[in-house]
Amino acid sequence: MTRRNAVIALALAGGLALGAGVYFGQSDRWAGSVADAGQSAATLLALTLPDPAGKPESLGQWQGKVLVVNFWATWCAPCREEMPEFVRAQDEFGGKGLQFVGIAIDEADKVRQFGEAIGVNYPLLVGGYGAMELSRSFGNRVMALPFTIIVGRDGNIAHVQLGPLPDTKLRLFLGKLI
Repeated sequence: MTRRNAVIALALAGGLALGAGVYFGQSDRWAGSVADAGQSAATLLALTLPDPAGKPESLGQWQGKVLVVNFWATWCAPCREEMPEFVRAQDEFGGKGLQFVGIAIDEADKVRQFGEAIGVNYPLLVGGYGAMELSRSFGNRVMALPFTIIVGRDGNIAHVQLGPLPDTKLRLFLGKLI
């Protein structure tokens, strides 16, 4: 396979993944609760990933907070579109026990640059492409982005969302959990 064909194949695969995320994210049948999520929140809280500078961060440090874990990528348009609302929600509810964490399916430099460009006010961690498999273990059966997991203060998964998490739905869950 030539380099040009490889680039075209990669672009098509990315487009299909993005399209699947948007399509399936529009339907509540792809959103769910802990019964759909596969792994437990304890598995998620035991996870340690590097930040863009390479410093290891454990998700367990936010145990006891309402934790919104968002799997995303800089090349994912729906991911980029929902992140400003996550920034606003972190500002508004962070003092009340809310913590967003982004797990990027991307390279550290791109994550750092993007986070700085849009003013992300919550931790961004670098999961690389292996994080897609991790998201699958929590219910992301079609392996598309964005994918979000909401964990309550009690340490239980309250909701999983494939595709963009609409502001109204996000605030509904936060209102119940904070």
